[in-house]
This record gives sequence, structure tokens and C-alpha cells, in this order.
Amino acid sequence: MESAMLIDQTVYLEVGIHIGTKVRTPGMKRFIYKVREDGLYLLDLATIDKRIKLAANTLARYDPKDIVVTASRIYSVAAAAKFAEIIGAKILSGRVMPGVFTNPNREDFIEPEIVFISDNRNEKQAVKEANKTNIPIVALCDTDNWIKFIDLVVPCNNKGRRSLALIYYLLAREFLKEKGLIKSNEEFQYKISDFEAKVEMKAK
Repeated sequence: MESAMLIDQTVYLEVGIHIGTKVRTPGMKRFIYKVREDGLYLLDLATIDKRIKLAANTLARYDPKDIVVTASRIYSVAAAAKFAEIIGAKILSGRVMPGVFTNPNREDFIEPEIVFISDNRNEKQAVKEANKTNIPIVALCDTDNWIKFIDLVVPCNNKGRRSLALIYYLLAREFLKEKGLIKSNEEFQYKISDFEAKVEMKAK
């Protein structure tokens, strides 16, 4: 019987999409499957899969030009930028400046219809701005993320290079399918590695 998941469960496990931190916030408790012997909390795979699908479907209701994706860590910047490029959304990488969603006098002022956050611990300014202007917020949340003001939580390892690459790969693919731009997974002409941050090898 073919798995109903977006991708084979072994791929999720290989990239550690379910491996959280040793910290658990109250809001993330319901997404946790168990705690490992080393103290790391493990997120529920089936829920991760459903939430990625739900996030893609939610984003697909909007015009891509009205979607803003934020990313602050090196691994999330690479994955989120590729995702934004593929679907046609705007990416805000690095620090989100105060007033970018709230001050029309700023040169970089934008009015998104929805915001996608890679890590609300680092991108709290974006969350604050979106909340102030009643912009819906979808966010990738690890076990240590506070989920106040987040409208749709996608529980996941939002710090790992391979985990983030897989998440944004699936989001892009499902978004295009939901929009009717591609009809099947086979038509999606990107690889997971296209979303990975390039790690430079140090000379020995």
C-alpha cells in the first residue's frame, strides 16, 4: 500500500525533520511524540506531514506576490530563498527592520497578505509587525519555539540544513500542485539538494 505521506517516511527520518531540542514550550507540547534518552524531544511525523501540506494549501490561496517569507539563519535563508523564487514570493532574509509592514514612509515598506516565518525566535520582529497589522502568520516551529501570535504552526526541526531543505522542497512542490501549475510530483523539476545551503569544505 502506498504511503499517504508527502514523501517516504524514511526520508523524513534521514534528514531529522522530527528531532527537536531539549527544551519544550507549552504550546509545542501537543506536537511531541516522545522524549529520547538524551533528552531531545521528538515531534510526531504524521503531524509534521499534515501541517506541511496544510501550510502549502493555505499559502496557495494567495497571490504569490502577496506572500512574504522570512529567514534569518544561514540554512533557512538558502532554502526559503529557493522556495520564494520558485513560487514567486518575496523573501526577507536576515534581520527584519521595524516598520517594514507598519510604516508606509519606509522605502522598503510592504503590505503582505500572509507571512511565512522560518524561525520566530530569530524573526520575532516580523511576527510582531504582522500581528500588529492582522496579517496571518504561518511558521516553522521547533520544540523550543513560543507559538503566541502564530496562526498555523508547522512543527519541525527548523534549524537543520537537510531538514529545512526538505521542508521547503515539499512546500514548493505542494504549492505548485495546489495552484494547478503542475499536476504531479514527477512534474516538479527540482531536487531537495537545490534547497540546501552550500557548505564550503575547509582545506586540510
